[in-house]
Amino acid sequence: MIIRRFLLWAQSASPGQRAEAVSALARSFLYSELSPEERWEAETAMTAMLDDASPLVRRALAEALANAPAAPRHIVIALANDQADIAALVLARSPLLTDADLVDRAALGDVFAQTAIALRVSVAAPVCAALAEIGACEALLELLENPGAKITHSALARILARHGSEPSIREAMLAREDLPVDIRQSITVAVADALRLFVVDRGWMSVERTERVTREAKEKSTIALSSGARQDDVFGLVSHLRETGQLTPALILRAVLSQGAAFAEAAFAELADMPLKRVSGLLQDKRGAGFSALYRKAGLPAGLYPAFEAAFSALREPQGDGRFAGLALSRRMVERVLSACAQLSPEEAGKLLSLLRRYEMEAAREEAREVATALIDDAALDAALRHVEAGIADAVRLRARLAA
Repeated sequence: MIIRRFLLWAQSASPGQRAEAVSALARSFLYSELSPEERWEAETAMTAMLDDASPLVRRALAEALANAPAAPRHIVIALANDQADIAALVLARSPLLTDADLVDRAALGDVFAQTAIALRVSVAAPVCAALAEIGACEALLELLENPGAKITHSALARILARHGSEPSIREAMLAREDLPVDIRQSITVAVADALRLFVVDRGWMSVERTERVTREAKEKSTIALSSGARQDDVFGLVSHLRETGQLTPALILRAVLSQGAAFAEAAFAELADMPLKRVSGLLQDKRGAGFSALYRKAGLPAGLYPAFEAAFSALREPQGDGRFAGLALSRRMVERVLSACAQLSPEEAGKLLSLLRRYEMEAAREEAREVATALIDDAALDAALRHVEAGIADAVRLRARLAA
């Protein structure tokens, strides 16, 4: 019998010879026309070689069978449970491994095994979820960069919760085009909080000023993220903000003053527990009918009502080309709200006027930056045109001299 002769020979052969022989045996099993008896003998011989003391032999077997859909499944499973460098070969490539097999190996394997699973051409959602729950940072980084990984929203949230402090993880997540808006916002908040702690530790600003700057930076980035996003994504972001205690009246007011209509509508729909379409109709009604009732149902502070009423009134008016809607505060709208709130008593105004003054300053600076950028661009264009014209004139004079 072939198996008997092979095993007798293997007892005296060197590890290198055994590795070459088992590789040849595996290729013969996969690609040669063998009789059923010969296939059984070849499979039995390969199974026996799983107990070979030399990793070189088992590695050769793994390399030969890793990509083969016709490989014996029990051999592949055994190799997937071998030492890390051998297991990684089949974990990364074998089509015979089921999601359950991969989840099991992700839970019991080391970083090397987890990384191999994360590098597979296609990684199903259950496997991604398992890696998100217990995977090492190195493996998760490969998973996030794998276009064939079906990472669900909950898996992304779990990765961020476990390894959000790692800059490489944050960068890999932000590089994904399918990253949900609320996850992007959570990453932004994590970065802002890290910077806040750094600034406070260095003593560069007071704690109170740092808190305010950080809070306003979070608000600006949150509104900017919602700009241009699908309505479903915006509604998901708003729900996330409410669950995490970030959906504040100041944030909603900033959204309105930044012409972020989609965010404001989603926020009122979430707070008032009303259909989005109904809320959108109420907020876009030029007569303002029903806004007072909607505002009360949303549970927003009564002292802010005049500011919101004036802001939505200004939002309903034409806003120009709308290029910066949702990206920056509108100075015209802020001034409109300030005028509406100027007659409030100090008791009624509270901190509102102070907040609006800061918004006015921010809007003015943004407007100045835009103007400065436009002027610089125009100056650069004029200089380039003058340079071209001078070059053309020089060429004309040179041609005239040559002709003379």
